[in-house]
Amino acid sequence: MTFSRNLTLGARALGDGAPCFVAAEIGINHNGDLSLAREMIFAAARAGVDGVKFQNYRTEDFITDRSLMYRYERDGVMHEISQFDLFKQSELDAAALMQLSAWCAEAGVTFFSTPTGPEGLQDLVRAGAPLVKNGSDYLTHVALIAEMARSGLPTVLSTGMAVSEEIDDAVRAYREAGGTKLVLLHCTSAYPTPDDEVNLARIPALAERYGCLIGFSDHTWGVQAAVGAVALGAMFIEKHFTTDKNLPGPDQHFSSDEAELRELVESVRRFEKQRGSVAGGPTKAEAEGRVQFRLSCVAAHDLPAGHVLAESDIAFRRPGDGLPPRDVHTLIGHRLRTAKPRGARLQRGDVE
Repeated sequence: MTFSRNLTLGARALGDGAPCFVAAEIGINHNGDLSLAREMIFAAARAGVDGVKFQNYRTEDFITDRSLMYRYERDGVMHEISQFDLFKQSELDAAALMQLSAWCAEAGVTFFSTPTGPEGLQDLVRAGAPLVKNGSDYLTHVALIAEMARSGLPTVLSTGMAVSEEIDDAVRAYREAGGTKLVLLHCTSAYPTPDDEVNLARIPALAERYGCLIGFSDHTWGVQAAVGAVALGAMFIEKHFTTDKNLPGPDQHFSSDEAELRELVESVRRFEKQRGSVAGGPTKAEAEGRVQFRLSCVAAHDLPAGHVLAESDIAFRRPGDGLPPRDVHTLIGHRLRTAKPRGARLQRGDVE
């Protein structure tokens, strides 16, 4: 069974020949406030993204020990919060997902999310999500990946923190469950990711190894990594997003705001134009230049009729709408039919 090279994510095509799909990862940046989540959806839409992603986990699915702490540095200050409390405050139930999906439809962006169990997956199906995402922390949860495959929805798998065998296992579980609509994201699970740990070279390696569509979950500062990823074959980009970097929470400070996200989208789109086609030949802009800037064979000085042309009789000058220099041999040694003044272009029909 091979993976599809062309998918439909809502109203958006993804795959060979389609533009890169750019998604804003809101994640838990809404802090459990649906009005803030709505604001973020419309801000991301204004920035030009194709999709908006949330996380509809159940905290108890992955945390029961309330003594586990999450530590993060922000503005030079170390913060510490209970992992359970951090995630619990931003849970999204089935009703919230329906509302978020409706707002995404209103904003004209594709809604999707990351569930942590079969129930959350079904909540997304009922909310009309056209794709689902499996986070890097859940890459080894092959039973859930198999459930995603059986849903029939396109599935995005992030590979942060993974060794090759873990990616092999996840892809195998998806394939064996009948899944064919897979997008595999290269990801470095560091927030933000240092430049020397981005490792974009893994993108073409993943494409060659697994034969599916490949993308990039971008945790870096700036837009350069995303553009580089697209240059290396990424067809799906995910970038953390917030409306205010000063909002509470561990992800806000390194998330892109609306202006930064717009810059990322515009940079990717500009690169896609610049990437162009592998087809040879001059471009539309070059076609005029061929006439203006190329050279033609011309008379090096006044030449009388009947003169037998020698190499010293011919010069090469602009414009390039005459006989090109590469064909000068078709003139040399031949007799002129008519006189040619200095600078006159020479054509093959001018000689006997």
